[in-house]
Amino acid sequence: MLHSSSPGSELEKRLLLPLIGLVAIETLLVLLALVPPQLWTRLLPQTTSAALDGPFPPVIAPVITAVIPAWVGLGCFVIAVTFKVGAFYLVSVDHVIANVSILELFAALGGIGWLGRSIFTPRKRV
Repeated sequence: MLHSSSPGSELEKRLLLPLIGLVAIETLLVLLALVPPQLWTRLLPQTTSAALDGPFPPVIAPVITAVIPAWVGLGCFVIAVTFKVGAFYLVSVDHVIANVSILELFAALGGIGWLGRSIFTPRKRV
C-alpha cells in the first residue's frame, strides 16, 4: 500500500490518511510513554500520580500506554499485509497463532507493568 508515491485504487486512497493518522497516534503514545517521570512531575506539579501515570488519568493509564499501541500496531500491520497476501491473512492458522502470541506478549508486559506499579507505588508521608 505504501510502496508507491501515488496510491492506485480508490480503496487505497481512502485508507491512506486514516492509516497515517493511526501511525501518528501510536508514535505519540509511545513517545509519551518514554518521557522520564521526573519531567512529568515538573510539568504537572498539581497531580499526585504524574510520576507513574504521566498526563493520563490513573484509571486508564495502563490501557493507554500498553494496550492501545499494541492494537494500533497490529491493525496497521494487518491492513498493510492484507494488500500483499490477501483478505484471509488473519484466519490462516499460522497467522492467527502469531497474532495471538503478539497480543499475549503485550498483555503480559502490561500486566507486569501494572504489578510493578502497584508494588512500587511511592507511599505518602504523613
